[in-house]
Amino acid sequence: MGTPGAGLGRCSHALIRGVPESLGKVGEGEVAVLPTLDLAKARREHGVLGGKLRQRLGLQLLELPAEEQLPLGPLPGDIAVVHGDTALITRPWSPARRPEVDGIRKALQDMGLRIVEIKDENATLDGTDVLFTGREFFVGISKWTNHRGAEIVADTFRDFAVSTVPVSGNSHLRGLCGMGGARTVVAGSSEVAQKAVRTMAALTDHPYASLTLPDDAAADCLYLRPGLPGASPFLLHRGGGDFPNSQEMLQKLSDVTLLPVSCSELEKAGAGLSSLCLILNTRPHS
Repeated sequence: MGTPGAGLGRCSHALIRGVPESLGKVGEGEVAVLPTLDLAKARREHGVLGGKLRQRLGLQLLELPAEEQLPLGPLPGDIAVVHGDTALITRPWSPARRPEVDGIRKALQDMGLRIVEIKDENATLDGTDVLFTGREFFVGISKWTNHRGAEIVADTFRDFAVSTVPVSGNSHLRGLCGMGGARTVVAGSSEVAQKAVRTMAALTDHPYASLTLPDDAAADCLYLRPGLPGASPFLLHRGGGDFPNSQEMLQKLSDVTLLPVSCSELEKAGAGLSSLCLILNTRPHS
């Protein structure tokens, strides 16, 4: 398996899905009119994200077309958990989101990934409840993900320890914390976020440093190592326009290049940064 943590952030491709007009009409998994969502701004944010993934990070970008019948289709990070050559296709808590699975499955199959599907109708799993640290997986047990879903993560990725972390309210685990480096957990300052970090610290055999940010949603960041010649790792994160105080704190991470993006409009439909893209690595020896 190589050096523990060595695979964290390795990436060659990113998958995103276009923003349909219907995104402005429904909320996370249930009918909820969102009159304040500026669709044009949401699409601009999405376009900037795709541009940075492709141009700044040098990733091969696969963009699936928007589908009006899939209003939350722009959140593919909820629909699969990918590590190495394996993609676990999730089973979203919301039945309205389960049709999103077909297009994601086909795209990942076409890229040559080994597909694992959840057959158990008692399981629910959102990909943004799954945090990979490079050494182990933590799975948030939340409104969106249950213990059976977490067991399937453990069954799928047997080379790694998998621990469960209770998450209260409407948050996903990745909406509270992320990896700011190979040994650093970044987390929000709310009690639910700090409780999650304490739980992870109690369950792990690996010592992680931690960095607390003023804003929970700012901790939903992506540590990426695209293999660009001479480049340090990148931290794709919510930019200063979204969370200026948290961006200032992130500057303490001296071994990464900060790459800010905004998704303040997309957030109104329940999107976090980790839900807006699926990061993949098809290079060998990852």
